[in-house]
Amino acid sequence: MAPPQPHHGGASNPQTLQFLSNVLSQRGPSSLPYSEDVKWLIRQHLVSLTDAYPSLQPKTAIFTHNDGRTVNLLQADGTIPMSYAGVTYNIPVVIWLMELYPRHPPCVFVNPTRDMIIKRPHPHVTPSGMVSIPYLQKWIYPSSNLVDLCRDLSHYFGRDPPLYSQRKPDSGSSNPSANQSHSHSHGDSGVLSNSGYSGSMGSGSVGHPSMAGPRVFPPSPYVGSGRIMPPSPQRPSGGTDDPNEVFKRNAINKLVEMVHGDVVGLRKTREAEMEGLFSAQANLRQREEQINKGLKEMLDEKEGLEQQLQLVLTNADVLEGWLRENEEKMSKLGNNVDVDDAFEPCDALSKQMIDASASDLAIEDVIYSLDKAVQDGVIPFDQYLKNVRLLSREQFFHRATSMKVRAAQMQAHVASMAARTSQYMM
Repeated sequence: MAPPQPHHGGASNPQTLQFLSNVLSQRGPSSLPYSEDVKWLIRQHLVSLTDAYPSLQPKTAIFTHNDGRTVNLLQADGTIPMSYAGVTYNIPVVIWLMELYPRHPPCVFVNPTRDMIIKRPHPHVTPSGMVSIPYLQKWIYPSSNLVDLCRDLSHYFGRDPPLYSQRKPDSGSSNPSANQSHSHSHGDSGVLSNSGYSGSMGSGSVGHPSMAGPRVFPPSPYVGSGRIMPPSPQRPSGGTDDPNEVFKRNAINKLVEMVHGDVVGLRKTREAEMEGLFSAQANLRQREEQINKGLKEMLDEKEGLEQQLQLVLTNADVLEGWLRENEEKMSKLGNNVDVDDAFEPCDALSKQMIDASASDLAIEDVIYSLDKAVQDGVIPFDQYLKNVRLLSREQFFHRATSMKVRAAQMQAHVASMAARTSQYMM
């Protein structure tokens, strides 16, 4: 059975063009998650789709992934015409353009109304409404497009319609012949425009009574498919429902209530389990942060200890070298070593510093001995004062000399460091 040819709307709708230009040119946090190099191709695909199928209109909506992530995406929402048994029906669908579109195929879902039910089992539609046809599985970039996809959808839906609904008996009329004549007079009323859902898809929809008589739909393509049988006519003589039918309805309602209760209880249990898992996940993340922080501190401490160890090893090498050098000298000199010759100054300032410090400390020892002598009464007090005055003056000059020598050494050290730095920079 050949699928119906789509209606070509001619020039594109200016509002659609403006909408697509605005949403695809946005930048920043509100921009759509499509690659910049394919946004023009996405616009062309949607424009061609609206030209071929005016009932499908582009819009933006929030799509929720299976892992809970939400993202703002483009979609084409509306109906796709199909031909079944010589009658045209409109199938409501939603075509989602995912983040990697058009390099990857879109996601297509059948979008049944309240009085429609997805046919189970169906070779191309899952119970959740997701559509899988060969065109989606063999999607090739950049040749594949939305117009060809909708043509294939119309073809496969025409071979095996994915939706049906149960027709309820009309209680507003008791004359079957009147219903038949009314049905013949409105045999084509089930086909709507491309922008609306087909009334024939709601073959099980309830006909609301009115002053002109009950509304009757054309024959449904799903009656006789083995899924739902048409309801039996009411018995006008008894005026009451068949006890068997009443029993079956009550049993079905009871089962539905039981299943609904089980689903609600199972959902609450799963929600509680999910809350527990989320709480455990938060605790694990907090502990992970603490462990990472402690690990970083330990690594920093290890690095500092390694630096200190390197410094200690360097100083130990220097001391060992000094000991080896001086042990050789000691072996040559023997036990007759003059204390004054044990240390040799490296320059004139160091020699002057040693002499001044030694004189200062010697005078300090003499003053201490004079204190002990005057306390013991060995020397008279006036002689003590005279000697302390002379020694203190001499000690002052030695200490002043030490301070000047220390300042000169610091100056020389700074100049030496500056010279080394300039050499490194050169």
